[in-house]
Amino acid sequence: MAGYRGEEEYDYLFKLVLIGDSGVGKSNLLSRFTRNEFNLESKSTIGVEFATKTLNVDSKVIKAQIWDTAGQERYRAITSAYYRGAVGALLVYDITRNITFENIERWLKELRDHTDPNIVVMLIGNKSDLQHLAAVSTEDAKAFAERESLYFMETSALEATNVENAFKEVLSQIYHIVSKKAVETGNEAASLPSKGETINVKDDSSAPKKSGCCSS
Repeated sequence: MAGYRGEEEYDYLFKLVLIGDSGVGKSNLLSRFTRNEFNLESKSTIGVEFATKTLNVDSKVIKAQIWDTAGQERYRAITSAYYRGAVGALLVYDITRNITFENIERWLKELRDHTDPNIVVMLIGNKSDLQHLAAVSTEDAKAFAERESLYFMETSALEATNVENAFKEVLSQIYHIVSKKAVETGNEAASLPSKGETINVKDDSSAPKKSGCCSS
């Protein structure tokens, strides 16, 4: 039976969602993080895909189930099922296409309409390897993130810059909120967020004021 160990053994399972316009690199962020792969020829995602990755946070085994959806309007009907149970989100735009940043506000509204208000959200400026073509300044994105209490990083799925950091930061913040709740209730079993349970980021001492932490 030893051969079955590891894969299914985890302390927490957290659902994350990737959202943002089509073509911003959501699928490549997912494949870079979960399989360390990048495909320049990647096609638009049709419908919904998800992948999982297990990592350690504070000696606990966290299994991330990361959902990726098409950014095109015609797949909007999937929203409520897609967002259900999500405790973290990566909100992605392309630093070379200003319209993808302008649309972030709409994506954020949709996210907040369908999830707990205290979901951990990371704003991601992807394609940082194309800095010479940047149409969205780091300062503007950072200001938006601070205004909306989001974490913020610039990433490159192509060069694997900050991809692991971004996912790990979101998962760590979720874990710290959940483990803090467990300590407060004195009940490990109560530590897993149930559907619809409030996950309160606001009282976390490391709340999203460090939006500029890793935006290099």
